[in-house]
Amino acid sequence: MIDARQITSEFINEPVKKRSTIWKRVRQHRALYLMMLPAILYLLINNYLPMFGVIIAFKDINFTKGILHSEWVGFANFKYLFATTDAYVITRNTILYNLAFIIIGLITSVGIAILLNEIRSKISRFYQSALLLPYFISMVIVAYLLYGMLNPEYGFMNKTILPLLHIDPVYWYMEPKYWPLILILVNVWKGVGYSAIVYIASIVGIDQEYYEAAKIDGATKWQQIKHITIPLLVPIMTIMTLLAVGRIFYSDFGLFYQVPMNSGPLLPVTNTIDTYVYRGLMQLGDISMASAAGLYQSLVGFLLVLLSNYVVRKINRDNALF
Repeated sequence: MIDARQITSEFINEPVKKRSTIWKRVRQHRALYLMMLPAILYLLINNYLPMFGVIIAFKDINFTKGILHSEWVGFANFKYLFATTDAYVITRNTILYNLAFIIIGLITSVGIAILLNEIRSKISRFYQSALLLPYFISMVIVAYLLYGMLNPEYGFMNKTILPLLHIDPVYWYMEPKYWPLILILVNVWKGVGYSAIVYIASIVGIDQEYYEAAKIDGATKWQQIKHITIPLLVPIMTIMTLLAVGRIFYSDFGLFYQVPMNSGPLLPVTNTIDTYVYRGLMQLGDISMASAAGLYQSLVGFLLVLLSNYVVRKINRDNALF
């Protein structure tokens, strides 16, 4: 027969033992915990304390009363946001542009990485540096470089290229139909070098014995790429794609605000959630609406990460992030 006093004693002593074990581990690995402390403080200050601002999305902010004493309005800011066409336009633009960036960026980055790996000469270093250079150029400078190309009066396109093709000058900053292609090209030009380096590093890490065995079997270069290089790149391609999908509801503010020079006629194709939030704050002064749009962006992005990881986990458990 079980003694009730013994059970009670074990139940009471169990948390004490757990606390003792935890403190024992902390003392044992105190050097590692001290090294981890700056990162934890950074996460708390930079990532978690600002989450207090989420309540702004549910309030009608009155600056004289402050955030805490302003009136609660529930989901009124979200209702107003989704009652307008802005929610549809910014969501469509953000998702479609990011999908294009992910797909085209993946194909071009992997293709360039494989080509540079096959060159294997000193000049390949020059190509790598040349491809990486745009990544470090500020988007403001990129905007003015593009403006030099597309200026309606003195731009290279209207003064040199289009006359050669017998095409009338185009007022680029007044024509929305050209900008989806322009923005995709600028994004690929700027980011493909950085992504390609990640894939080159993965290709270099592939065991050369695979290629030597394939050569003995008479495999051509294309067959080696198709059956060895690309399959072994799939895990890193999956991780890079999942990370990109996690930010599919975020957009490069400089790309969509600076590069089109904040042109009003281009808003139907250049307005994204980030630029909408910025304009809501700087031009309309509606901090509650901007916060509602930002919270909507974060929640949907988080759900997309979970969904994408679930799909990858179903297909191949080893390629999932968690």
